[in-house]
Amino acid sequence: MEPTRDQVREAPKVLLHDHLDGGLRPATIVELAAEIGHTLPAGDAESLGRWFAESADSGSLERYLETFDHTVAVMQTPAALTRVARECVEDLSADGVVYAEVRYAPEQHVSEGLTLDEVVAAVQAGFDEGVVEAAAAGRPIVVRQLLTAMRHQARSMEIAELSIAWRERGVAGFDIAGAEAGYPPTRHLDAFEYLQRENSHFTIHAGEGFGLPSIWQALQWCGADRLGHGVRIIDDVTVHDDGTVELGRLAAYVRDKRIPLELCPASNVQTGAATSVAEHPIGLLTKLRFRVTVNTDNRLMSKTSMTDEMTALVEAFGYGFDEMQWFTVNAMKSAFLPFDERLAIIDEVIKPGYAALRG
Repeated sequence: MEPTRDQVREAPKVLLHDHLDGGLRPATIVELAAEIGHTLPAGDAESLGRWFAESADSGSLERYLETFDHTVAVMQTPAALTRVARECVEDLSADGVVYAEVRYAPEQHVSEGLTLDEVVAAVQAGFDEGVVEAAAAGRPIVVRQLLTAMRHQARSMEIAELSIAWRERGVAGFDIAGAEAGYPPTRHLDAFEYLQRENSHFTIHAGEGFGLPSIWQALQWCGADRLGHGVRIIDDVTVHDDGTVELGRLAAYVRDKRIPLELCPASNVQTGAATSVAEHPIGLLTKLRFRVTVNTDNRLMSKTSMTDEMTALVEAFGYGFDEMQWFTVNAMKSAFLPFDERLAIIDEVIKPGYAALRG
């Protein structure tokens, strides 16, 4: 039997690719915008939520990027950052997420005078508050920060050093994001080499808006531990008329090395990387046993949650608890958390949670 939506919500879930500035509650944006006099495209939470989803769905990259202008605008003070971070943890915990790595670009939150260090501290304060509240509500969750550098800017080394400075205090790793075409990850080689020398973890947005060269550079030049999206690895997979499947050298390398793919089905459909969830490469990549993980990307813009993402896969591919647990264990194995802590969550939280659902 296919899991029901309620069962999917109850199931332990692990989230590796979620943007803090892409997951705000519409009501929070309305309140924070009023405090600073920021003009929004809609005045009430319901209309604003609809505007975000429609803009992200419009097919216009300009309108999609405009949505972040409004969320980032209201995240420029310690109080606002702490609130947004706390609510993020509350929302994920209520959705059955037991471990999450939430990413954002500190450099985008300094326009009102905050230092990069103050930005990270404010976000960590919110995560800490949310974790305490979630535990008190009987839905414990572990949350870590990923610090993102923007690939079209020149602050990646600064952000990499910031991630190392905070790595014992809530930051699990580093990321780069932004437009892929024209801004290859190799522009930031000094940051990646520094992180490697520091024995640190990093993921790179690659293989979403741009194809195989982006993935190849992220892995073979920059040394990424995981691929942020990585959905375009499917371009190196050939399905022959007789149904046999042939992997190109890069796809074979990614599968052989168990390099995690941070796939985001709803977001990929919005950005045109897939025509529908049913046609999403996740189906074939799962069948071929790549290290597939399921993620939300931007919960506000995609009007999604981990429950929505998993439910859509259950409906599209007929997945059951076995596949859901496989995705979840894949993600936990791939987390930027010490091995013993990962193992504890798998053995003490994920496996017992799925065993209870199976009855």
